[in-house]
Amino acid sequence: MGNFGKKNPMHSNWGSACSDSDWGFGSDSRFSDDSRFDRHSKFKKPCKVCKSHDDSVCDCNFKAPARQLAAPLNSDCVLVNSVVGSKAVQKVAEATFPFTAFTPAIPAGSTIVSVSVVPNLAGVTRNTTIIRDKVVNIGLIPVTITVTFLAPGSTTPATATLTTSLPFQEHTDFPGACPEDTVIEPPLALEGIFAQPGVPVIGTTGLVTTNAILVKIVLRTTITVVRPVIVDKHGGICDVNERRCETTTTPTTNTLPAP
Repeated sequence: MGNFGKKNPMHSNWGSACSDSDWGFGSDSRFSDDSRFDRHSKFKKPCKVCKSHDDSVCDCNFKAPARQLAAPLNSDCVLVNSVVGSKAVQKVAEATFPFTAFTPAIPAGSTIVSVSVVPNLAGVTRNTTIIRDKVVNIGLIPVTITVTFLAPGSTTPATATLTTSLPFQEHTDFPGACPEDTVIEPPLALEGIFAQPGVPVIGTTGLVTTNAILVKIVLRTTITVVRPVIVDKHGGICDVNERRCETTTTPTTNTLPAP
């Protein structure tokens, strides 16, 4: 660093970095009226440093140090996901509920005034399986159903509620899809809610009755099937598992977990 003098810490055996006036003992050229640090100036201006007649402008280029790999790579191939296919699909969740399923039970013969169905999309359970050329999707969507009705002979509306889950299922044709592929599916979007009173249903006595309500929810999503493949430096592609699409004599059988 050099041998600094006692009077001025910026004096050394190699000379002074700046003159005394530049350290506050006189007129400081770095902070003059022409300085870019002038508090009365709207924009920064070039400044003269250390009595130099040349304007100095800060132009710094910082570069991060090169990241060192823990171990060198031993291959110039990369692993990527190849898209087998992508489709927009609809799923339908529906069930028929007898009047007796609600709390309080809706009296037989009541007139249904309105049906409110509130689904809980955050609580949807989905189980997805790929078989050869198909994607099978089964799930449940929680709902709260509120029914406003007029009991026989009554003129005062009453309400009854039911909190339950509606099952949905869908199988989508996907030519080229194989069991070891992966399905990417975004959250379900709500497309429509429908309710139909007076739907026939088998009652507790085994007789068919129309004291029931059908609830249907239409959901929309996009199913994308991807497959891991290896790509070499020439653009050649090979499957990670060359035998993934071989047919088996035993059909796929899955017992899916409960929600």
